[in-house]
Amino acid sequence: MLTLIPHPTTPCAAVESLQVSVAQTTDHWYLRYVLHGDLSQLRIPAPQPPHLTDGLWEHTCFEIFIGEISNNAYYELNFSPSGQWAVYAFSDYRQRTERCRVGQTPRMVTTQTAQQLCLDIHVAAATTPARIGVSAVIETAQGEKTYWALAHPSVRPDFHHGDGFTHAIGY
Repeated sequence: MLTLIPHPTTPCAAVESLQVSVAQTTDHWYLRYVLHGDLSQLRIPAPQPPHLTDGLWEHTCFEIFIGEISNNAYYELNFSPSGQWAVYAFSDYRQRTERCRVGQTPRMVTTQTAQQLCLDIHVAAATTPARIGVSAVIETAQGEKTYWALAHPSVRPDFHHGDGFTHAIGY
């Protein structure tokens, strides 16, 4: 499991830990996010039928950034505990291209107790060696957002920063 850390400017006392596991086969990615803490102090989106939705980062959501090894292109995948999801392609830092076409809706299973939120994700996607950045936006009950990632290379939270893609996979 990889451990996500809060950005120094956005700590969150309600979250004890946030971890993620990432695995891939030749044509699928498997992700598991596990958040431990006082979930009564967090805003967790209510379940909805799965569908493509923009703006998920405005509330609690889990993200993975998949960067190509040979250039600056990368993909951003967002997953909400509600079942909503989004995929974006970028040719370079924050240079968004057309929305990615996804062949099938990601399968997501959310389980929740008073102290744990677990989101299991299975998404069909071509896999090649990649640099990845795993992150999350966690919204408190008061509406404040906290930003979690493997690394925070910028003074301000910025999941798109290439130096945050610290984990290599598929080698």
